[in-house]
Amino acid sequence: MRPAGVATLRPAAARSGIMNTKVIGLVLLLAAVAAGLIGLFRNSGELAPDAQVTTITGEKIALRELHGHPVLVAFWATDCRGCIEEIPDLAALHDEFGARGLAVIAVAMPYDMPSRVVEMARAKRLPYKVALDPAGQATAAFGGVELVPNSFLIGRDGRIVRHSLGRLRAGELRPEIEHLLGES
Repeated sequence: MRPAGVATLRPAAARSGIMNTKVIGLVLLLAAVAAGLIGLFRNSGELAPDAQVTTITGEKIALRELHGHPVLVAFWATDCRGCIEEIPDLAALHDEFGARGLAVIAVAMPYDMPSRVVEMARAKRLPYKVALDPAGQATAAFGGVELVPNSFLIGRDGRIVRHSLGRLRAGELRPEIEHLLGES
């Protein structure tokens, strides 16, 4: 005869082993993500690629033509919650700094349907330039962008000042943009 509670210890111990396996798996996953994120920020200080995009209005933009001005390139998708949530921040940065020289360009991911991009840009009255990247040339030029929202702040000299994965917040970028606009 087993003492009371012994039968309940075995399933608990088994659950503990499963939990330990899950915890170890989670730790390994987080370590891999952290290593990947560290790699994402290696671009800071490097020259931005000479990517070319076409806006939804048909305007062709080559980043090299924007040298001398800070540029915020934001990769996004119409089905990305974080991307939609950052629209007011991008609009605020455009409204606040656009007249002083900041160019804000939102580049839709290659898998996004152009009609949906145009529809959303009109519905949300996006004040900044919205570009399409159907062949994936811009995403490839920026190191193979796959996750969104994903943005690059480029200085007047064409160097990447900040690379951010995740939703932007206007308040976090204001000091950097002020600094870039104040440079001679």
